[in-house]
Amino acid sequence: MSMVSLPGLKDLIESISRDRNLPRLAVQSSLREALLKGYERYRRAQSMDKRNFEEDYFNNFEVELDIDEEGFRVLATKTIVEEVSDPDHQISLKEVQEVAEEAQLGSEVILDVTPEQKEFGRMAAMQTKQVLAQKLRDQQRQMIQEEFQDLEGTVLQARVLRFERQSVIMAVTSGFSQPEVEAELPKREQLPNDNYRANATFKVLLKKVCQGQQRGPQLIVSRSDAGLVVYLFANEVPEIEDEIVRIVAVAREANPPSRYVGPRTKIAVDTLERDVDPVGACIGARGSRIQVVVNELRGEKIDVIRWSPDPATYIANALSPARIDEVRLMEPESRQTHVLVAEDQLSLAIGKEGQNVRLAARLTGWKIDIKDRAKYDYDAEDSRFKVSAAQYQAQQAAIEADSNFFEEDEASEQVLEPTDV
Repeated sequence: MSMVSLPGLKDLIESISRDRNLPRLAVQSSLREALLKGYERYRRAQSMDKRNFEEDYFNNFEVELDIDEEGFRVLATKTIVEEVSDPDHQISLKEVQEVAEEAQLGSEVILDVTPEQKEFGRMAAMQTKQVLAQKLRDQQRQMIQEEFQDLEGTVLQARVLRFERQSVIMAVTSGFSQPEVEAELPKREQLPNDNYRANATFKVLLKKVCQGQQRGPQLIVSRSDAGLVVYLFANEVPEIEDEIVRIVAVAREANPPSRYVGPRTKIAVDTLERDVDPVGACIGARGSRIQVVVNELRGEKIDVIRWSPDPATYIANALSPARIDEVRLMEPESRQTHVLVAEDQLSLAIGKEGQNVRLAARLTGWKIDIKDRAKYDYDAEDSRFKVSAAQYQAQQAAIEADSNFFEEDEASEQVLEPTDV
């Protein structure tokens, strides 16, 4: 059998496998596909009638690599016919019977159709090189998708590699493979206080694994996602890891609309343990725990507040550090509320350019209207507030009654359940 020599084939496969972090078998598969495309280019150039080959015309051809001999062969599967009309897919019965008398019409044989070394041609070699590069990129994309698909929403360690336009290209690792993979940190996902210098390391949240054949990194990571804050607290506070303290909600403004306002996060926590202070657990002794989170986020301001099932209490807590005099649930259906504060607490409750009240509204899910208590029109608002308060209390009573009904129903089912004899 003839063979086209490829000096250094074994070393080439080893080198590609090592540099691109691909299995050797995957590299060999890509190389076979690339060589087949090169052979197709050679056959098209050799065709006498210059016909346009159909897309699946060469499906009966395959490339066989010989790693030890450092070369390749092209094999074709042909059908035995009486009279040949397509030499690339058919072979005459008479020709086959010269070497195999038992051959029959309709059977298939595999033939070596490897071209001579000098015939393969420069254009075919170039085609092979181009296709190999594309196939290797495809293999890498598939590997990245398989390795990182289940890691969306998790936090990875990242290292700054370079800058492309306004994006930062970072190297991340999944923890399953040692080599690093490139990821993109877009402008909108960056923190204004970060210093993205070369080789600087950051914790990032894997936001998305892109599908398809787009160029550049397939992984989109974030420093501004609220999930990063959740991870940092869970990693720093053992009570969260042990599920003694739970994070109920997070509202984050990592990239404020104004450059005069810094990044800020509000996080609501709760616990079912009476002797545990969830806010204190997150802050730590002398602020030791929260300071680790703040340092990782480059000085971002973080408010840890106590969640409450009572909306009024929850809203008052969410507006921390302002002191709230009264919270009035004006329209529970549309979740609108009036919050009354003293004049000296008005600007603190609203926050610089409205950031504090904006985050509190996102955290609680209520539309919050901050009012100066001294200027509040009680005469105009009291009647509406009393009706809304009555409606809200009735709704809560109905919800509680339904809850008790189901609990009693479940208890009765347990009583009536027959016991084992």
